[in-house]
Amino acid sequence: MRKSLLRQLFAVYSSVCLTTLGAGVVAAEPVFPPAFPPDQNQLPRLPSEPQLYDMLPILPPDRDPWYNDPPDLADYQPGQIVRTREVQTRLLGIPFPVYTEQILFRTNDIHDNPIVTATSVLVPGIPWQGSPRPVLSFQEAIDSTDSACNPSYTLQAGTMKETALAQYWLAQGFALNVPDFDGEFNTFNTYDEGKMVLDSLRALKNDPALGLADSGIALYGYSGGGSGSLRAAELRAGYAPDVRLLGTAIGGTPGDLVELARYATVRQPGLTGTSSFTMWLGLASFAKEYPEVFRVDELLTPEGQAIVADLQNRCVYTAALTGAYRPVSEYYQPGKSLETSPEILRVLAENSLGKHVPDTPILWWHGMWDELIPPSAVLPTVESYWERGADLRFYTVPMPEHIVNAVTGWIPAVAWTSALLRGLAPGPKFNAAFQPLPPGFPGS
Repeated sequence: MRKSLLRQLFAVYSSVCLTTLGAGVVAAEPVFPPAFPPDQNQLPRLPSEPQLYDMLPILPPDRDPWYNDPPDLADYQPGQIVRTREVQTRLLGIPFPVYTEQILFRTNDIHDNPIVTATSVLVPGIPWQGSPRPVLSFQEAIDSTDSACNPSYTLQAGTMKETALAQYWLAQGFALNVPDFDGEFNTFNTYDEGKMVLDSLRALKNDPALGLADSGIALYGYSGGGSGSLRAAELRAGYAPDVRLLGTAIGGTPGDLVELARYATVRQPGLTGTSSFTMWLGLASFAKEYPEVFRVDELLTPEGQAIVADLQNRCVYTAALTGAYRPVSEYYQPGKSLETSPEILRVLAENSLGKHVPDTPILWWHGMWDELIPPSAVLPTVESYWERGADLRFYTVPMPEHIVNAVTGWIPAVAWTSALLRGLAPGPKFNAAFQPLPPGFPGS
C-alpha cells in the first residue's frame, strides 16, 4: 500500500511540475469528474495529506480516542478541561526542545451546540521572572477539511506549516497557545472560530499545572488564522470577558465574505485564477455547518458535486491544487447562481467580520494586491471599524501577493505583540489604507 501511495504522489508531483513549467496538459482521470473544460486545471484526483499521515506512527484525531467526547459533555462549561496530555512537538519531523501540553476542552459550534476541540500549549525552557509568563495565541491558517490537518496533530507529526514563524515568540520566553479553532469537524470563516480561540485560552488558564491563569495574552494570525483571531477579538467582551486580551495582530484576512464569494466564484485572469479554490473549500466547509442552506446537490452539476465531495478530507495544499483554476460559477446547475441563492448570501453576510467592534487594540495589514483575498473584500470592514471607534492600526503593504505579505507583515506583528506582552503601550491609532491600482483591477 505504501509503494502504491508513493507512486501516486510521484505522479502528482510530476503533473504539478509539468503544469507549472508549461510543458503540456496532464490528462484528468475520467472519473474525477468526467469533463473538465480544456481551459481549466487538468490535474487528476490527488492523494490527500491525511493519506500520508496514515503512514505515520502517530494516530490521527479521527482514530485517536483522546479526542473523544465525554459522555456528559453538555454539563461542561465553555473552556472547561476534558483531559490533558504531554506530547512531543516536532519541526519537519525533528523533535523540538519545548514542553508541550495538549488540552481537550468544551466549546460551542456556530449554533451553540457543545463540542470538544483541542489546543496545544508550548512552554519554552527560558525562565520568566517578574510577572506571569505572557501567552501568544497563534492561530494557524488551517483552512482545511480534515481533523488531521489541525495543529494538535501536525505539531506532533512535524508538518505544521507555520512552525517557523511561531518559534520567534518562543525564543523570547513567551508561552504559545495553538488552538484547533476550526473544531473537530473543520469548518471555518464562521463566528464559532472566535469562540474556540477564546475557550482555548480559558482552558489554559484553567490548568493550574501551566501557571498561566493570570497571564497577559496577545493573538496572532494570518489569512485563515487572522479570521479566527479577529473573530475572537470581536467576541471577547460579550463571550469571554475573563480572557485578559492585550491586542490582536492579523493580516490577509477577508472581511466581507459576500464580496469575496463574488470575486472568487467567477473566472479570474492569471494568478488571480487560483482564488477559485477558496470557494470550493468554502462550500465544503459551510455545507457541514449549514447543510440546509448550502445544498450542493441543488446548486452544482454532478461534476461540481464531485469536486466538493473530494474536498471533504484535505489539507490546504492539495485542496488548493484541486480547486485552483476551476471557477465555481462554471459548475452551477441551469438557472442557479450565487445571486439566486439568497440564503447562502445571508449566511455569508452573517459570518462576515464587523458584527462587533473589538474592545482591545488591533494591528491589521493587507497587501495592495492579493490574488486570494482582494483588498475590496477587506477595506470596507476596516473603514467600518475605524468609523465606529476601534482601537485600530491598519496599513496597506506596498507589496503584491498573498504569501509574500504573510512574511512582510509578520515582522512588525512579532515586534508589536512582543511589546504588548512585555507591558508596553500599543501606540497611536492610524488608518493607512490606500488602493494604488485602478478600480476593477483583478485582485485589487
